[in-house]
Amino acid sequence: MTFHVIIGAGAAASRTALLLAADGERVKIVSRSGAGPEHPLVEKTAADAADADLLTRLLEGATTLFGCAAPPYHLWPQEFPALAAGLLTAASRTGVPYVMLGNLYGYGLVDGPVHPGLPLRAAGPKGRLRARLWEEAAASGARVTEVRAAQFYGAGAVSVFSLMVQPKVLAGALALVPQELDLPHSYSSIGDTARTLVAAGRDASSWGRAWHVPVVTPSVRELAARLAGLAGAPEPRLEELTERDLALLSLTGPFWAELTEVLETPGRPYVSDFTETEKLLGVTATPVEEVLAGLL
Repeated sequence: MTFHVIIGAGAAASRTALLLAADGERVKIVSRSGAGPEHPLVEKTAADAADADLLTRLLEGATTLFGCAAPPYHLWPQEFPALAAGLLTAASRTGVPYVMLGNLYGYGLVDGPVHPGLPLRAAGPKGRLRARLWEEAAASGARVTEVRAAQFYGAGAVSVFSLMVQPKVLAGALALVPQELDLPHSYSSIGDTARTLVAAGRDASSWGRAWHVPVVTPSVRELAARLAGLAGAPEPRLEELTERDLALLSLTGPFWAELTEVLETPGRPYVSDFTETEKLLGVTATPVEEVLAGLL
């Protein structure tokens, strides 16, 4: 029976595990907490994936390694390199193909749609970190690919929309958003992210390149309005957070200070191009209403 190892127990990792298990494939999901979805073919293991020796043992007999874990947002510079090194070292030692879950930060500010052929030219620390993790993996000689998601939305998502907009819209309250409200902005659902991870792991053409998760590209105001309509909630009330607002909020917790780098939108749409994913991997975007209905 085919056997896969997934690092992380968040929404994308759990959905990926369940997709594989639904196809009759055995999955070991590894996280520090030992959490994960319930399924007869899913084994949950508590371990630190930064320990390359331990992970090497856990990969014995595996067909694919999926890296879906990330440290707390404000601890990326301190903790992400060791975690990434543990996974890459274990993949290199064992020869197990390695599918990384990444995002679009590494590109930095781009004129026009963001596509996988663009250079990774981010200037900020989180963007440069994401770029470096891929560059190191691609240069390692391991069979590796990266699946890059846009901002998450839908059931299980943890993002600006899910944390700052979604609950306020459902409650009929004012949502303060650190994002331009009426510009098109790409969003990847958790389900489409998992489907892309699985498809990339099964495709022989995947190795050595990146794929973009399929997206929908409404404005945040439009996405909020669609959610409100499905939920029977009042018309959303949204206001944009200013730089001063974010500066003040950063005094209350480390998360807020991290938003400045990745959410600056200089009056331009932010659109992810997933043409190659759709054409070559056969994965396309789930309709917005179907994804949002999963929240209700």
